[in-house]
Amino acid sequence: MAQSWTCPFCNRPTTIVDDDVHGFSSWFRVENKHGVKKIVGQMVVCPNPECKEFTLDLYLYDSKIEYGNLAQGKLFKNFPLIPLSNAKVFPEYISPAIIKDYQEACLIRNLSPKASATLSRRCLQGIIRDFWKVRRKTLFKEIDAIKSKTDPLTWKAIDAVRKVGNIGAHMEKDIDLIIDVDPEEADKLIKLIETLLKEWYIHRYIREQEMQAVIEIAEEKKVAKKGLPESDELPEKLDADAIPF
Repeated sequence: MAQSWTCPFCNRPTTIVDDDVHGFSSWFRVENKHGVKKIVGQMVVCPNPECKEFTLDLYLYDSKIEYGNLAQGKLFKNFPLIPLSNAKVFPEYISPAIIKDYQEACLIRNLSPKASATLSRRCLQGIIRDFWKVRRKTLFKEIDAIKSKTDPLTWKAIDAVRKVGNIGAHMEKDIDLIIDVDPEEADKLIKLIETLLKEWYIHRYIREQEMQAVIEIAEEKKVAKKGLPESDELPEKLDADAIPF
């Protein structure tokens, strides 16, 4: 069965088939306070001949009784082993400090989702200050300052990262308030950071390269036309005999 997949090593979207995937599973039935669990493993080999790296993930599921039989239940925890996180590779022209916060948010997403959300918040602040050149006393004011520069949906999502990450960032002010952030929620915040890096930095870079290419073409043509009139306008008087019609 074919499915879309993006390799975390070469970062190339591709399609994987059954021959690229190896799965295995086992029931953990030893008596413990968490009950019977199912362990599922999956290895995927990148079909890109220039890469051929493999990923390895383990998933731990609860059990349930279904039609009188033991069945796989809700996901209890997952463990990315190779690579250790789902961090994507971004170009070097993006600030190293931003990339470091992003990579650490990915690395601890499962170990500490709340800490991951806090790092996503700090990463967001770094992006706003670096890309938009906006610096205020608080992230709230910085986000408010770019409200007119972004579309409403993106702005709401950006503000949501601030709100979720605030608990970890200002723990001394919210010591009696505990809000859980699960790995899936932390992952959604990371996905937004990835979207902003692509739509703001990478798209801007590509646009600048394309515009520069057009400018260079014009410069090359200018050199080729050396000695010819600079104006694109026709001369005021034309020789009637020179007109071919």
